[in-house]
Amino acid sequence: MTDTTLRLAVIAGARPNFMKIAPLLKAFQAHNAEVNESEARFACQLIHTGQHYDARMSDIFFSELGIAAPDVNLDVGSGSHAAQTAAIMTAFEPVCERLDPDWVVVVGDVNSTLACTLVAAKLGKRVAHVEAGLRSYDRSMPEEINRVVTDALADLLLTPSEDANENLKKEGIPDFKIRLVGNIMIDSLVAHLSNQRNGSILDQLELEDRGYVYVTLHRPSNVDQRETLSAIVAELSDIASRFPVVFPVHPRTQSRIDEFGLQFAGDGEIRLVPPIGYRDSLALTKHARCVLTDSGGLQEESTYFQTPCLTLRPNTERPVTISIGSNRLTCIETLRTDLEECLASDNRPGQIPPLWDGKTAERIVQALLDQRNGPRATPPGSGFRRPA
Repeated sequence: MTDTTLRLAVIAGARPNFMKIAPLLKAFQAHNAEVNESEARFACQLIHTGQHYDARMSDIFFSELGIAAPDVNLDVGSGSHAAQTAAIMTAFEPVCERLDPDWVVVVGDVNSTLACTLVAAKLGKRVAHVEAGLRSYDRSMPEEINRVVTDALADLLLTPSEDANENLKKEGIPDFKIRLVGNIMIDSLVAHLSNQRNGSILDQLELEDRGYVYVTLHRPSNVDQRETLSAIVAELSDIASRFPVVFPVHPRTQSRIDEFGLQFAGDGEIRLVPPIGYRDSLALTKHARCVLTDSGGLQEESTYFQTPCLTLRPNTERPVTISIGSNRLTCIETLRTDLEECLASDNRPGQIPPLWDGKTAERIVQALLDQRNGPRATPPGSGFRRPA
C-alpha cells in the first residue's frame, strides 16, 4: 500500500444508508481502476453497524445493490435511541482505532451516523458527511438531532442541494468545509433504471401504470398512536374503493396494526405486502398515480420521476422536493382532500433539481481527493480545531 492511499471507513447501518453507499463504493473502485500506482487511491472498509438487522430490511438491499459483504459487522441490533447509539459507539471505537482511517465516511441521519461521527471526532479522525445540511427545524425528530450534531463535528460536509449549503452557513460552518455534490440517492436510482424490470411488480400485483396509490408509512408520529393510525387506515380504505392501494407494511407499522386491532374496511383493493426490495420500490414509485409516504427517500425518488407525492409530516428536511419537485406536505385533517386532488389529475408536476444527475459519487470522490493533503482532525487533548 503506497503513501498516496486514502484509507476510508464507510459506515452503513439502516436501510436508507445502503442506497447511498452503493454508488460510493463503486465510484471508489472505478477510480482505483483508472489511476496508476503513483496517484492517490482508496482503500475502503465497509462497516455495517447492524442497526437494521431484519433480513427483509437489510440483506435484500445488499444483494440488489451489488454491495459485497461488509468487512466488519458490529451487529448491534435494536434498542432505544440512547442504548443503540451507545452500543454502536462502544463497538465502533476499537474498530476505528484498529483500522486507523484517514476518513470516516457517514451518510444520512440515522443513529449509526451520529454514533460513528462522535467516535471518530474523539479519536481525531476526519469525518465526511454525505447528505449534509438537511434540516427540518423540528428538534422533536431524532433524525434532526443526528443531522445537527453530525454536521457540527464533520470535517467535510457533502451537500445535496443549495438550501443545505445555506443551512450550514447559518449555523456558522465555514465555507471551506462545505461542498455541493448533489443527491447520492439519485445515483442509485439512475444506475438501476436500466436494470429495472418495469412490469414485474406491477404484473405480480395486477396493477396498471398510473392506476394505483403507493403507500409507505413507518414514523412513530404516524403509526404509534391508535387514533392517528386508525384515521390513516380509514382514509386508505376509502381511497381503495376507487384506486388500488399498494402498502408494503413496515414491521413497526404491522405490529401497531395488530396491537390496535385495526382492519381495512370495505371491498376496496388494499394490497398489503411485506417490505419490498429497492428495485420494486422504484418501479412502484415511477408508475404510481400518487405516492403517500413519511419517508425521506421516497420524497426524492418521486421528485425524480415527477410522480405526485404527499408527505404525511408537518415538515420536511428536503424542501427542494416541494419548491422544485412534485412533493407536498399533508396531515390527517387534509389527507382526504389532498389525496382526491392528486388522484383527479394525471399531470407530472415539478422538475428535477440541479445535480440530481447520477454523478454525485464521482463528485464525492473528487472532493475527498481535493482534501487529501488537508489537516487531520485535532487529536484528543490538543485543543479545539481551528479553520485552516
